[in-house]
Amino acid sequence: MRPTAAATISFGMVSIPVKLFSATESKASISFNMLHEKCKGRVKQQYICERDEGMVVPRTEMVKGFEFAKEQYVVFTPDEIKKMEEEKTGLIDIAEFLDIKEVDPIYYENASYLAPDKGGEKAYRLLCDAMKKTGRVAVAKWAARGKQYLVLLRPLKNVVILQQLRYPDEVRPLDEVPVGTAETKENELKLAVQLIDQITSPAFEPSHYEDEVRKRMQAAIDRKIQGQEISAAPEQPRAQIIDIMEALKASLAAKKGDLVQS
Repeated sequence: MRPTAAATISFGMVSIPVKLFSATESKASISFNMLHEKCKGRVKQQYICERDEGMVVPRTEMVKGFEFAKEQYVVFTPDEIKKMEEEKTGLIDIAEFLDIKEVDPIYYENASYLAPDKGGEKAYRLLCDAMKKTGRVAVAKWAARGKQYLVLLRPLKNVVILQQLRYPDEVRPLDEVPVGTAETKENELKLAVQLIDQITSPAFEPSHYEDEVRKRMQAAIDRKIQGQEISAAPEQPRAQIIDIMEALKASLAAKKGDLVQS
């Protein structure tokens, strides 16, 4: 694996240099390209101006604006946006420790593996072991990519995971969910608990599951590649490759013919 970023964990008076590695790779879905049905050539996206009679706008003529009211915008220059961004210190500043049960997974976003950078091995291992021994995780703020992220540091065996969290205003309140007012009867609850007990496993084994839809789609793609209904995009015209020696000989022969005629 290759690191995606470098950072420093601030743990009290201790600083731990770390490297980030992506913990996942996207295989959740098979993506398809949009093609022109007639020639099977790939189509490109264009930006169209809604006001200027559908004019295609090149990137060099684009600016960024914030819509504060319907179709009303305030425009910002790149320098103005840069001044508002968080300084890219790469600091992971631990704010508090708590029991992981206190953080509902609904707040979870992307995850990265952390590994100690040069000189940080001992402090990294100490933090990881201390969190495992206490059963606690760390909530921290991470300054990176011009933004300030809320993150969770949690141990997994001998590795520290950086789990990006959503901020509270990014999670909709539970009271907005229309669950109704139905009540559970005791005999129904007893049967439901018995059913849960029957299909309860001692541990989660991810290897027991696979994406059957992706598997089915990949099989269909493989069949097409093997000769069924394959549509190849037309080759683009290439510049003619000229044999320099043959071209020189032909030129000399032509020149000699001109001299003979004269």
